[in-house]
Amino acid sequence: MSSSVRPRSLLAALGLLFLNAAAQAQVVPKTIRLVVAYPSGGVSDVVARALADKLAAQLGSTLVVENRAGASGTIGMDAVAKAAPDGATLGFSAISPLVLSPHLGRLPFDPLKDVAPVASVMYSPVLLMATSATGTRDLQSLLDDARARPGAVRWATSGQASLGHIVLEQLRGAAKVDITHIPYKGGGQQLNDAIGGQFEVLSTNAGPSISAQIQAGKLRPLAVGAPARLENLPRVPTLAELGFAAANLSSQFGVFAPAGTPAILIEKYNVEINKALASPDLRARLLATDNVPTGGSIDSFAAEIRTEYENNGRVVRSAGIKAE
Repeated sequence: MSSSVRPRSLLAALGLLFLNAAAQAQVVPKTIRLVVAYPSGGVSDVVARALADKLAAQLGSTLVVENRAGASGTIGMDAVAKAAPDGATLGFSAISPLVLSPHLGRLPFDPLKDVAPVASVMYSPVLLMATSATGTRDLQSLLDDARARPGAVRWATSGQASLGHIVLEQLRGAAKVDITHIPYKGGGQQLNDAIGGQFEVLSTNAGPSISAQIQAGKLRPLAVGAPARLENLPRVPTLAELGFAAANLSSQFGVFAPAGTPAILIEKYNVEINKALASPDLRARLLATDNVPTGGSIDSFAAEIRTEYENNGRVVRSAGIKAE
């Protein structure tokens, strides 16, 4: 190689570095809209706003939180899917609008093509709890009761085709028991009726109100759907530990962008979200709401979404689950 080629190669390399640095500096919008697919005031909204504050400080941008609730998160995700792919719109949602809702009815967007995963943020465990309507203190006793009295054990969830319903169907099929499903429209009335002993067992996402009822002795946790036991409930086994790996489900939440958003921006946001989740104050805030911070790469998050999409499709088809 002649000596005249090396300077040109060096200049070309320096030029690429300069362009990349310039791109990094220019592509992050000054104002970013964060669409939260749930109502204001809930746990997911509180977490999303705490994350937005962190990202605003790290990126030097203004993050405007916009709540677009309804239809189990699909309204918010539709808004993200239809936004301009310029990096100025992000979405915060559970993955269920992408991996469960499509199997229950037609959506106004393609969940696997119109939305780009950015980063996993947290998982919200699913707790399986006994009420005062039964003396059951472990899952095996509950299943034994269900076998002895087919259809007599009533299991409440937050709704038809909810994640709690999917957990029920997985467990019902694996254990070969007849348990009656009691679907509610959301968690508020479900919790009130649980405290009143209107059914034997319920499955719902962990949260401060649930923790308060457990501490008061009104609800008895039998198992948890989560990758590992919870710090606040170290004696409660996961469904996987009890032999029901397929039922060991939790609500995964993350940040998404419109498909077509520049890869350099998605990578930048992924790095910054992971940085925010590693901060002790945000981590403590998530754990205080019984949510577990996750993080990780874009590829790993996308792989989880594909896997859950396929798994949920099989469960919905085999159990004949229909949306309300």
